[in-house]
Amino acid sequence: MTRNSSKINSKNVKVDVHYLTRVEGHGNIVVDVKEGKITKCEFQVIESPRFFESMLVGRSIWEAQHLTSRICGICACGHSLASIKAGEDALGIKPSDETILLRKLLLYAEQMDSHILHIYILVAPDLLGVKSILPLIKTHKPVIERALRMKTMGDYAGEVLAGRHIHPISYVIGGLTQLPAREGLEKLYKMMLEGRKDAKETVKLFKKLKFPEFQRPTQYMSLSSEDEYAMYEGDLVVNNKQKTKARDYKKLFTETMVDYSRAKIATINGRPYAVGALSRFNNNSDKLNKKAKQVAQELGLKAPCHNPYLNTVAQLIEWVHCLEESIKIMEKILKEGLDEKKIVVNSWPKRDEIGKIKYSPNTGVGCVEVPRGSLFHEYTIDETGHITQANCVIPTNQNIGNLEEDMRKIVPQLLAKKTQEEITLDLEMLARSYDPCISCATHILDVKFV
Repeated sequence: MTRNSSKINSKNVKVDVHYLTRVEGHGNIVVDVKEGKITKCEFQVIESPRFFESMLVGRSIWEAQHLTSRICGICACGHSLASIKAGEDALGIKPSDETILLRKLLLYAEQMDSHILHIYILVAPDLLGVKSILPLIKTHKPVIERALRMKTMGDYAGEVLAGRHIHPISYVIGGLTQLPAREGLEKLYKMMLEGRKDAKETVKLFKKLKFPEFQRPTQYMSLSSEDEYAMYEGDLVVNNKQKTKARDYKKLFTETMVDYSRAKIATINGRPYAVGALSRFNNNSDKLNKKAKQVAQELGLKAPCHNPYLNTVAQLIEWVHCLEESIKIMEKILKEGLDEKKIVVNSWPKRDEIGKIKYSPNTGVGCVEVPRGSLFHEYTIDETGHITQANCVIPTNQNIGNLEEDMRKIVPQLLAKKTQEEITLDLEMLARSYDPCISCATHILDVKFV
């Protein structure tokens, strides 16, 4: 990448990035340095708000997952599963072990699908010195072909397991509406086995790439479990020490609003924290499977890691972990088959019956780990099973405060040795490393009609 090598006046610098590229949604980076002091350091979420919670109020708990899966085209399965878990918690329904196994498989598939998009399409251009993947089609054609193969596998997994590759339709409260077809499962299994080769080549590529050097210890929050690398269930932990039940999430962190952004800022004990792949790795790396641990060793990533740029490396390690766990589940399914009676739900209330059935008013919470971190859905239902109050806590909201703290620390380090263009690029790369899903984050705005 051609860079302007002219020196800057480190006492007065202004970085104003409008519409950060290669992220989902619209966000600005604004940094002002006057007389050597940072006067402004903000990551501004500027999208128009989307009132997810308001759309849920008044709707039946039985249709919530179909609405919430539309919150995001990348994490549609994660939103659907968090919604389903919240509904089951409110209704007192416990799914079968076989159902949970299929949900974990779907969640692994979505992690792989999203991670590879971020690794290759959004981050790799920075590390290879280009503005986007388009120049790489000519200079690194095999790399782009590999990325598309790996992405195709994730897309196909959603189609086979949930009816389509985005906005799943067959996963519902209590189970599934139909079983995945064996023909599709066999094809998916074959794609996963072939995916091992692409994973190995991706690791080789990333061993050659250089990430910016930066360290800032912070609070890392994620689900954690004694039994596995937690993504579907577990307790919330902070730096692998503090344990909180997922349904008690409001006791752990607080969300507040700021006047320059349409996204909330979250804190634990008054301080920002991080969620996502690096947080999960820092809290749960000892629970990774054998191959993922080997990749971590090969790439030199050790817990705890305090370099946010290496969140992408943690994503690659998780990709390998999810692939191997998916292959295990697929082998079990293909060998033993699926028991339709334990999975397929045939007792859903009919549309004309919804509202006539009496329920116990209750509140349910569902939490899963999606690619960008811990996702929460909380619904309160009345005696007719309709939602009276809803809350969705998005990973990107939780990361914004931490990103801004990273910016505040790194800017003084960059001023002494970087050009204006290099400072801007490093800040863009820092924001991209969090893999923000900005459209998901813009769900709050205090609207007062006068």
